Amino acid sequence: MTEKSVNSLERLQAVLGLFSEDRLEWTPEEMMEVLGYARPTLYRYLKILKAAGLLTSMPNTGFTLGPKIVELDYLLRKSDTLILSGAQHLQNLTQRYNCTALLLRWYGDKILCVDSRSSVKNPISSYPRGRPMPLTKGAIARSIISFLPRRRLLQIVERNFDDMKSIGLGSTIEEVYESLKRVKKAGFAVAYGEVTPGVVGIAAPVFDVGRSPIASVCVTISGSLVDGSTIDEIGRNVRSVGKDISQMLASHRHSNENHNLI
Repeated sequence: MTEKSVNSLERLQAVLGLFSEDRLEWTPEEMMEVLGYARPTLYRYLKILKAAGLLTSMPNTGFTLGPKIVELDYLLRKSDTLILSGAQHLQNLTQRYNCTALLLRWYGDKILCVDSRSSVKNPISSYPRGRPMPLTKGAIARSIISFLPRRRLLQIVERNFDDMKSIGLGSTIEEVYESLKRVKKAGFAVAYGEVTPGVVGIAAPVFDVGRSPIASVCVTISGSLVDGSTIDEIGRNVRSVGKDISQMLASHRHSNENHNLI
């Protein structure tokens, strides 16, 4: 791939990167203002993305994400080893508790729900499948960052110290770090109403074959249904599920590696 083609790919990605929950529709003029692309360049990219089904538009309106995104999401559900490995575990957790069980993947500075099950009639969730959540709040976030190597963890703490201080993790960077070390020692994280009011989150990390977590498994349950001993019980179960999924992912990876050597 030439340098020119790499640059073009990055520019195409930048167009798709404009879309967010806050901005679901963009006109070409708005895109040009934000991205700084010349009109002929932008329209060439829009034509490519529209032909691929990644963008769509109606006459005299702006552009929105297209049907190819839905098709890719369907294929993701069918092929993601994290989802396939965790599905039965989520079902088991919801059969055992009156809760919502979630699998969440970490990428960049975001955490994304990729699958969930619920045994609650009207489940309350601030972050349904596909909606990114921050890396600084709630049991899910702590179940991931607490297991990072010290240097990488401290970088995240330093960047997000004010947010972490505001939820009571500590009044200094070292105190926050010590709080996260306790999460790592327990093997799971607990948060009380930090993400969704009245809901307790209990989460544990999921690893692939590396030292750092790639995902999290979480149970969210109404605070009125649990006490300290119940939370500890759920925490132990979630921790066990996280380990089981991690082993399944590692086994799948090793199996593929051995297959490629044949």
